[in-house]
Amino acid sequence: MIISVALSVIILGAGIAAFSTALSMRSRQASKTDAITSTQAALNVLTREIGNSGFGLTTNGIVLADSTNKKLRFRSNVYNDDGQAASSGEDVMFYFDTTSGSVVRFDRNANGGAGLTAGVVNRISDVEFGYYDFVGNIRTGPNPAPTADTGRVEITLTVFLPDVVGQPPNQTVKVKSDVTLRNSPYMRGQY
Repeated sequence: MIISVALSVIILGAGIAAFSTALSMRSRQASKTDAITSTQAALNVLTREIGNSGFGLTTNGIVLADSTNKKLRFRSNVYNDDGQAASSGEDVMFYFDTTSGSVVRFDRNANGGAGLTAGVVNRISDVEFGYYDFVGNIRTGPNPAPTADTGRVEITLTVFLPDVVGQPPNQTVKVKSDVTLRNSPYMRGQY
């Protein structure tokens, strides 16, 4: 009887350990899935807006003085009826806000020129912009800062996943997207 009780305890312990490991793996995968879903949604917003950079202008639309590998400010003449980028949605900056852990969109012309800040996605750990320049048939990049010859932007969003018991710590997920600046001088020269 003692032997059968001991065997039952061992089998039950092994079953509980396997179940606990399976729950940990499920928790990690759910966290990873949530992170990838939210970053893909953010990339959709960023790529759509950044791709229109320079629309109705003679440049690629990137504001060189305010753009780095951590923030991107661009202009476009979305409404294309006034010859300038002074309406809401026509002078936008994307950057990472360390306080909230969010990618933020700042529209300088919203609210009657007072500006409007809105979060694009939360639970992000970092954002990075890489700039590719095109001069003739020569492409360089990714560069940490844009130039007048920038024709493509690479966006990298990084998410640090929360630690889960029984799983390796400090896991990250990186999602990248390339955005062609359709209105850059290089791209306009292709058509």
